[in-house]
Amino acid sequence: MSQVDCNKAGLAVGLLLGGWHLIWSILVAVGWGQPLIDFVLWMHMIHLQYIVGPFEPAAAVILVLLTTLTGFAIGWLLAFVWNTLHRTAG
Repeated sequence: MSQVDCNKAGLAVGLLLGGWHLIWSILVAVGWGQPLIDFVLWMHMIHLQYIVGPFEPAAAVILVLLTTLTGFAIGWLLAFVWNTLHRTAG
């Protein structure tokens, strides 16, 4: 089994999660956040009352940074566990 580069795995997962939340922040900024949430809940036949607040740049930056860092940590940890479990004897 080949080893996984922990930093590359962390970067991949971090960019995925951070990018997803960047897209969400952009949707909120352009006013599409509430309609999207309404549609997703309707599509899943869920009846909840969620209100998407106004766009706040500082909150968006914190959201994207924290999810990117969390994603990096998750990706790094998964690669580390993978590498530990698949070490070749030798």
